[in-house]
Amino acid sequence: MDEVPTAFTIAFVAGVTLTRWTRAWQERQRRIPLAFLSTDAANQVTALHEGLADVSFVRLPVDRQGLSIIPLYDEVAVVIVPKEHPFADEDSVSLLDLAGEERVADSLSPEDAVELVAAGGGIVVLPQSIARLHARKDVVARPVTDAEVTTIAIAWLEEHTTPEVEEFVGIVRGRTAASSRAVPTPKTEKPRKVLPVKPRTAQRGRPRKPRGR
Repeated sequence: MDEVPTAFTIAFVAGVTLTRWTRAWQERQRRIPLAFLSTDAANQVTALHEGLADVSFVRLPVDRQGLSIIPLYDEVAVVIVPKEHPFADEDSVSLLDLAGEERVADSLSPEDAVELVAAGGGIVVLPQSIARLHARKDVVARPVTDAEVTTIAIAWLEEHTTPEVEEFVGIVRGRTAASSRAVPTPKTEKPRKVLPVKPRTAQRGRPRKPRGR
C-alpha cells in the first residue's frame, strides 16, 4: 500500500494572495498536497520554529534568527476614514495631514480597527492589502504618500531547506518548470557555417600602354 505523502504547509499573513504560486505547485508536484495555515503578526514566524509550516509568507520586519528570508514586494500604506471625513474627498494624504487626527489603538485587530473607524472613533493606517480585506461602504481608504511601505517576504528555517522548500521558493521567484531543479542540458557547439570561396576575378581597367624603348 502506497504511503500518503505528507502535505507541504504554507503559512501566510492576511493580505497575501497565494493563488498563482499554489497553482504552479499543483501543476508540478501533483503527488504532494498543500496545506495552509493563517497567521497574524505575533506568530508569523512561530509556525516555522514550531514545525507547523514549511514556509511562511511574512510581513517584515520579523526576527530573522535561524531563518532564510527573501523579500518579494512592497505594499503602500493607506489611511481608513469614515466616508463623511474631509479626507474622503482627497486623492491622497500625507503624514502631516494626519498629524492632528485621532487614531484608533494599535492593539486592535484590523477588523476591529475598521469597525471603530466606521463608528467615528478615529482613523487607522494599514497596508493596502489589509484595507482591501476589510473594505466596507461606510469607510474609504486613501494612500498616504510619504508613509513607510511594508514588505512581504517568504521565510523558512535555514536548517529545513528541503527539496520541497527549494522547489516552492523557486516557483515564488519565478523559476519555470523547465529550469526547476533540473539537470542543465549540456551545451552543444553549433556547426560553423562554411562560406564558399569565390574565385578571384581579373580587375577591369584601362589597358596598359606599352612601355617605350
